[in-house]
Amino acid sequence: MDKRKPAKSFKDLIVWQKAYRLVLETYKTTKEFPKEELYGLTQQMRRAAISIPCNIAEGYGRKHKREYHNFLSIAYGSLLEYETQFLLSRDLNYAKSNETVKGLINEVGAMLYRMLNPKVTEP
Repeated sequence: MDKRKPAKSFKDLIVWQKAYRLVLETYKTTKEFPKEELYGLTQQMRRAAISIPCNIAEGYGRKHKREYHNFLSIAYGSLLEYETQFLLSRDLNYAKSNETVKGLINEVGAMLYRMLNPKVTEP
């Protein structure tokens, strides 16, 4: 039996907390990007990162489970978009390899996947 307390707020959700931390790490990382990327990759990464906890929070506030699921799906898509941009920023030598960011991408991704696919067992 699961003895965890139900979340009273979206801020109680571990997935939201980790996604929020990813946003903070993203701002620190992109602050060092070349100025010519301000309206390119910098802005794109920041928007994708912000979209993740915002969609988790918005979905949490919806009345129907189907709506919540839809917002979690959008958050997952934004995470995959962000991961692609993060890899690109490394390959362009704008960012160094960042174990914190990589770990948060993996953790948030796994949590969202499990939330979206509760009946799927992990390999």
